[in-house]
Amino acid sequence: MTALQSRELDDSCPDSAPDQLQELRHDGSVLALAVSDKYIFAGTSKGEIAVWSLGTFQPVQTIQAHKRSVLCLLLVDDFKYLFSTACEPIINVWCPKTFTRLYEIYSTYDVGDVFSVAYSPQREIVYVGTQTQDIQWISLKDSARKSSHESAHHPDRRQHRFFDSRAVGGTSTPRRTEEFYALIPKAEQVLEIDSGAIRQYAHYGWVFCMMIAKGPTVLVDSDEDVLISGGGDGTIKLWKLSDTGPDYGDGDIITGDVEELMVLGEDDSESVMSLAIDGSFLYAGKLGGIIELWDLDTKQKLRVIKAHDGNVNVLKMSFGLLWSGGQEKHSTVHYGRDNNGGAQNISQKYQCLSRWKAHDAKILSSAAVVYHSDQLFLTGANDNTVRVWRVNGMPSQTEDGTGPAEDMMIQSLREFVSYKTVSSRPEFTEDCRKGATFLGSLFKRLGAQVEMLCAGSLHNPVVYAKFSGKLEPSEKRKRILFYGHYDVVPADMKGDNWRTDPFKLSGRDGYLYGRGVSDNKGPIIAALYGVSDLLQEKALDSDIIFLIEGEEESGSRGFVEAIHDNKELIGHIDYVLLANSYWLDDEVPCLTYGLRGVLHATVCIDSKHPDLHSGVDGSNMLSEPLTDLTLLVSKLKDRKNHVNIPGFYDGILPLTKEEDLRYDDIANILIRRNPANGPIEALKRSLMARWREPNLTIHRYNVSGPDGSLISSHATANVSIRLVPGQEVDEVIKSLKSFLREEYEQFESDNTLTIRIDNKAEPWLGVPGNYIFRTLEEAVMRAWGPTAADDSKNGVSVALPPNGTNDEAATKTRKPLYIREGGSIPPIRFLEKEFNAPAAHLPCGQASDAAHLDNERLRVVNLQKSREIFSTVFRKL
Repeated sequence: MTALQSRELDDSCPDSAPDQLQELRHDGSVLALAVSDKYIFAGTSKGEIAVWSLGTFQPVQTIQAHKRSVLCLLLVDDFKYLFSTACEPIINVWCPKTFTRLYEIYSTYDVGDVFSVAYSPQREIVYVGTQTQDIQWISLKDSARKSSHESAHHPDRRQHRFFDSRAVGGTSTPRRTEEFYALIPKAEQVLEIDSGAIRQYAHYGWVFCMMIAKGPTVLVDSDEDVLISGGGDGTIKLWKLSDTGPDYGDGDIITGDVEELMVLGEDDSESVMSLAIDGSFLYAGKLGGIIELWDLDTKQKLRVIKAHDGNVNVLKMSFGLLWSGGQEKHSTVHYGRDNNGGAQNISQKYQCLSRWKAHDAKILSSAAVVYHSDQLFLTGANDNTVRVWRVNGMPSQTEDGTGPAEDMMIQSLREFVSYKTVSSRPEFTEDCRKGATFLGSLFKRLGAQVEMLCAGSLHNPVVYAKFSGKLEPSEKRKRILFYGHYDVVPADMKGDNWRTDPFKLSGRDGYLYGRGVSDNKGPIIAALYGVSDLLQEKALDSDIIFLIEGEEESGSRGFVEAIHDNKELIGHIDYVLLANSYWLDDEVPCLTYGLRGVLHATVCIDSKHPDLHSGVDGSNMLSEPLTDLTLLVSKLKDRKNHVNIPGFYDGILPLTKEEDLRYDDIANILIRRNPANGPIEALKRSLMARWREPNLTIHRYNVSGPDGSLISSHATANVSIRLVPGQEVDEVIKSLKSFLREEYEQFESDNTLTIRIDNKAEPWLGVPGNYIFRTLEEAVMRAWGPTAADDSKNGVSVALPPNGTNDEAATKTRKPLYIREGGSIPPIRFLEKEFNAPAAHLPCGQASDAAHLDNERLRVVNLQKSREIFSTVFRKL
């Protein structure tokens, strides 16, 4: 079992540069930006704040603000204060209208560089994030914290551990004094942070970013200021603020305090470099180009987005969009809340909408403002420039089915299909592993805990993903297991049967074409995004466990072992759900409640002689392996296709009246749509024979030696038996072996018989009336409920019956048909028994999907409806 690392996204973000209005040049790198209704402020590597007019873009003033590089500029919402911090232990507060230095703030501690600052207008308290891993604070109105310009506690005058250190008998190194130091304006007031106003080790790393958010979580009142900080230890912390400080018993009164409210991201050590807030959704920019999305109400990580190649030093929430790296914008979960606190303008795409090259350098800062009805976005970089972009009219969201940015679900499916995960051919082993890695990364980006479960190096890994629900305590949550497989059958491209590359998803006439799109990659993606929808809506109460194996098309080799080895990790399961089959036709949704089991056996006859020539050595005194095999296998069935194995039909469940009525419903609908399927009794008999009755098939013969007049020394026959509920696989295997050996003994042959069981799977029969099936039925009816006419009004294409009429019985209610299937899915009964949990099966595709065949496809409407159904089921179970 190995933890999965984050993987880079397949980037299809369009290059779409807005109008560049101005380029503002300076003689130092632009490390910080702020913009008011009149001015643009740029903090530079020379310790200056450069000011330009927002109306004319003319330079207004250059202020020597600090001795070293300006790291942070914070302009409060009412433009009352402009805060600046730098690579020094001084925090300055400026008037953004007169450019006067209102306050100079310092700490009595040696804090190093000050990376971040936040201000609570509600409390008029400044919060400072430092290089020494602390958060400190001070009230601008606390007269007790006033200090003189010449205080011995000031960092410029107190003992310095480097410059003022001396050896015995030595002298101290004189501090450097630059001429420009005298250019820094004198502050109207000097404030000294109380030694008790500190939260030491607020992070176990530098405090790179901080912000104040109003009521971002249900844990506080909606109008309450909360401090959010991001650190070099990879964690994000929310702090509850108070006016009353800690009491150390020395009589000092400290204004303000912070109390840890929430910690996020403790399992990730990548530094948090930037933060942006959108209601209760928090975006965190991290090292390695990662943007994390957190839900502060449920403490759940909803997304991990690979947005850039470099670090995400800049995040801004402006104009209803998330802007990252200063030059890339994304659609978001939502932007703002309505009067009742609900989300508005919900977008579930999380797409990169556009990207442009803003600078030939590293972008270190950005800002946004609306000026004279223009939406302006500003970027600052280490090429000593500020650039102003007009972003009016750039798409804020993409239209469904149009435009360069594709629906994220289909984009994910597109990449998933591109992996040639053919488990039956060893040349695709690496492709299978890459496909598993992609899927695991996708789960992780959408907020899941991910592990790769392996049962030996010879088997493809099982992708385990867990989405945690919000119901507390966790013991009360239901736990739903979704099973699927990422491997596919081969796609032969030698002929002209495939119209397009099977491993490049293509859209045509409302369908998506590609190998695995229907079996089983499309349904997996639909289920995944169904969970994602619930996370975004904060409606996921239950835990959802995904187990996606990589060898279902090859008999699920290693799957049982992987589950047994990781039973503790998977934990208790309440329901099992899968989606690995299709409707009976192209119109009526179905629910599958029964599958046949299967056993595959190889019958071998071996001679003690080598391969012989039939002319030289052949005679009636020689027992030929292929002849023995042919005679023996012929004993398995009679001329009426009745299986001759003793006791083979014992235990098969009788047909109930309720089940017989289901076959009537199925047959009536199929014949009404296509009269050639009739008569009704013949169709019912055919369906029962394929779904609820067992069968034996002889697939192929193989012999040793090359073609020619040979008597092969070795001959094998591959046999499969489809089993139905009531038949026990192990009992059938025992009877099969006993029957073949008894029959073979009567041949009195010199050859040797061997019977090998290649794989086996138990039959499965669900309970249509139980809770999981009732929930599925309600979800299907809700998703497919409108009539064809109603759907067409909503822009959804729904096929009509062959005669062109709107068949009311089939389309008005869209109640699903309960069906059984003749095929086998080995893990379903195993999972049901292993976890003592009822299972149900939702077919997602249509009968014409051509799974396993050329031009496999899945209708876009079916993919979307399946997502809706899964979301409803995961919510209600």
